[in-house]
Amino acid sequence: MASTKELNVEDKLRAIYDLQLIDSRIDEIRNVRGELPLEVEDLEDEVAGLSTRSEKLKNDLETIEDLIKVKKNAIDEHKESIKRYTKQQETVRNNREFNSLTKEVEFQELEIQLAEKQIKEMKASIEHKKEIIAQSKERLETKSNHLKHKKSELDAIMSETAKEEAFLSEKSAEYQALIEVRLLAAYNRIRSSVRNGLAVVSIERGASAGSFFTIPPQTQVEIAARKKIITDEHSGRILVDSVLAEEEKEKMEKLFAKF
Repeated sequence: MASTKELNVEDKLRAIYDLQLIDSRIDEIRNVRGELPLEVEDLEDEVAGLSTRSEKLKNDLETIEDLIKVKKNAIDEHKESIKRYTKQQETVRNNREFNSLTKEVEFQELEIQLAEKQIKEMKASIEHKKEIIAQSKERLETKSNHLKHKKSELDAIMSETAKEEAFLSEKSAEYQALIEVRLLAAYNRIRSSVRNGLAVVSIERGASAGSFFTIPPQTQVEIAARKKIITDEHSGRILVDSVLAEEEKEKMEKLFAKF
């Protein structure tokens, strides 16, 4: 095809309509994937979050179990202290020493009671965390299986369309290079502002494709003459005549047929 500087208006119209057909085909391919890539990404984040939470809960369990061991050791030490103080009471010389040792025994017994209470609370915490871990494990397995299924689905679609999309993206870049900067900027601006991505449309039954607004006969004649770039006053889309559109569609269908 001719370089950008050598393109006449008709060549520009053909180039930009071809670009539209290529970009629309890329849109179709991406629409087939739909929300799958986002679904996969969300599921990956959720699975990672559940895995992290499960690991934290397991670490919490280990920490609590270590604390229980510490408390049990402390209880044994308190019991040894009680034995020692009780034995010392047998050899005291006065009531003051006896009472002092009695207070020590009582203190050790209170420490034992406190430690036992803490152990009981920690054991209850362990059971609660074990329940949460079991629930998290079940949810993690469900989400992991769902992720595996969705990734497989996405991979299948990607393997079918990746080559075609890459080829068409290259073609899109080639056609963009042929179009003057201002016209290409207008094309991209219109494309990004409309829901279906159609910036260039043909005339169908006296109106621009997808529109109910009739185009004046004189304007239709000017569009068919291909002497200047004309846009639809209602939608802002670039307009081409139906004959040119059919010719370019036929040409592009041969290109698409390679896949």
